[in-house]
Amino acid sequence: MSTSDPEALLPLSPAVFHILLALVGEERHGYGIMQETTLSSDGKVKLGPGTLYRSIRRLLVDGLIEESDARPVPELDDERRHYYRLTPFGLRVARAEAQRLSELVRIAQSRQLLPQPGVVSLEGGL
Repeated sequence: MSTSDPEALLPLSPAVFHILLALVGEERHGYGIMQETTLSSDGKVKLGPGTLYRSIRRLLVDGLIEESDARPVPELDDERRHYYRLTPFGLRVARAEAQRLSELVRIAQSRQLLPQPGVVSLEGGL
């Protein structure tokens, strides 16, 4: 992708956003991305291999992620694994998507679809 404007790639699919989130601050291989996504979503999001690797190919082409040659512990790692890391552009896109979603949450709160932070609703809870 030749654009340097993160907004041009929005909105991201949920699968792509979860992949980028899994790579913030840490390089991971495909299976590690799948595990992190399941863990961070409390099991609500489970990426299948087809979705994962199709998304990874697109993210590589668009310059949001790149392959890494680094290995955590080379002698304990399977050499067939491909590790991926977020590029600076990928981080900008992830931040832009997080901001976009944050704005949607704000709108939902203003329409009383979600509780306002720190406000107790009449239905109970926060």
